[in-house]
Amino acid sequence: MNRRLVLAILLATLVLESCGRTPPPADAGPGAASSLLRRGNGPEPDSLDPQLARTDTAANILRDVYEGLASLNARAEPVPGAAESWDASADGLTYTFRLRSEARWSDGTPLLANDFVEAWRRLVDPATGSQYADVLQPVLNATEILAHKAPPATLGVAAPDARTLVVHLSAPTPYFPGLVAHWSTFPTYHGAAPGRAGATVSNGAYTLGEWVVGSHVTLNRNPRYWNAPATHIERVEYYHVPDANDEYARFRAGGLDVTYVLPQQPIARLEAEQGALIHRGPQLGVYYYGFNLGKAPFKNAPGLRQALAMTVDRERLVGSVTGLGELPAYSWVPPGVAGYAAQRFSWAAEPYAARLETARRLYAAAGYSAHRPLVVELRYPSGPTHERIAIAVASMWKEALGVDTHLVGEEFKSMLQAVTRGETQVFRSSWVGDYNDAWTFAEVLQGNFGINLPRYQSAAYDALLADAARTADAATRERALESAERTMLADAPVVPLYFFVNKHLVAARVRGWYDNVMNVVYSKDLDLVH
Repeated sequence: MNRRLVLAILLATLVLESCGRTPPPADAGPGAASSLLRRGNGPEPDSLDPQLARTDTAANILRDVYEGLASLNARAEPVPGAAESWDASADGLTYTFRLRSEARWSDGTPLLANDFVEAWRRLVDPATGSQYADVLQPVLNATEILAHKAPPATLGVAAPDARTLVVHLSAPTPYFPGLVAHWSTFPTYHGAAPGRAGATVSNGAYTLGEWVVGSHVTLNRNPRYWNAPATHIERVEYYHVPDANDEYARFRAGGLDVTYVLPQQPIARLEAEQGALIHRGPQLGVYYYGFNLGKAPFKNAPGLRQALAMTVDRERLVGSVTGLGELPAYSWVPPGVAGYAAQRFSWAAEPYAARLETARRLYAAAGYSAHRPLVVELRYPSGPTHERIAIAVASMWKEALGVDTHLVGEEFKSMLQAVTRGETQVFRSSWVGDYNDAWTFAEVLQGNFGINLPRYQSAAYDALLADAARTADAATRERALESAERTMLADAPVVPLYFFVNKHLVAARVRGWYDNVMNVVYSKDLDLVH
């Protein structure tokens, strides 16, 4: 997602095609205007309501249209956003944010601390149905509200005056400043659901002009944004092109300034063709297959799940199928997360041949054999890369164990709805960190988390997360989170396949582009060569 569901869920496609970049065609139309930035943005957003959106394609737009208490700088560190400053109490249980006096809504009315109070109450209100409501779990009473045991008005957030927001936490939360840069915590006008495109009142550097479903979203510079003089680009268009091949063709023809991903072709060839226009770097995101633990054959079958996880040759997958520098994933938390050492499957260091022997024993113990093979359906979003990965993994399962895998590629929203309804057996998803802390990955598989797609339930795992959440000692917290990751990997509710890298093509006329582990680049920070 990424939550970038990412799921995140979700980071979608890369794919094939090549050829050198060509000049913009004569009939490029308004897309050639220097005051217009055209960004590729993958699949269609699921929503442009901050409290309901859950995909990274929605998040990219929402970060331009709204502004949270904090933003992220070029290194993905939290910095003042709508709040000019904040401080925490000595025990880490109270944060006080001071809003900028010049902060305004796009209709000119002042941005008030109570706007955040109302938006956050809306986020945790079960009636809203937000799958990101758990983001505010650290806030006092949020857990009780989500469990229908307390009303939203009891959430531990208050506005003692128009410019001051006081947040009371149930436990120390060292990543909280980064959390309030997440789109789900953005304010909405008086805490209400946003209006339609063209009538949305927002507080970010841009306003929402139009949403042409199946095509693009247009944003217009907001002259009432508190830092509007520093916003150089007048209009931004986010184009939704789920096929990276088509996106690359548009970029080569001069119809896009920034791509969502790179096409999947040998990186050396792409570098020879596009050179300095390629931007790649580490990203806190994992591409995985999830098991539906709510029904057979994977319910109460950790041995079978481990067998399938073991037989995926991740080195072959990233070397021959993805090929853009992705790292094979033997853990759930990516490497490089601040203050954390990612844990790995217990068998991760074993030679592949030894893993196969163990996997075959587990497969047989689960009741399957050459005469009675496992028959399973694997669903994935439509797109050449997802299909190539699914074919490769299905082939590995077949060769190693004799599994018969039925592949089903479908439109992303349809697949996500099927997963949510519990209609799948194995499904493709991804998760991209919402902030640079291991908790953003750990909580995804917490029993009561709204986007726990595999429906993983483990009292031991949840207890370790609870231990991590209530301690103020960084070392104790890290040990609890590491133990939780080992517990989860032993249960194997998911099959991590690889860790993402940021990968974009950025036209030479774009100035100010930066790369960071969160893959967050605000349009307001960019400029165009005229």
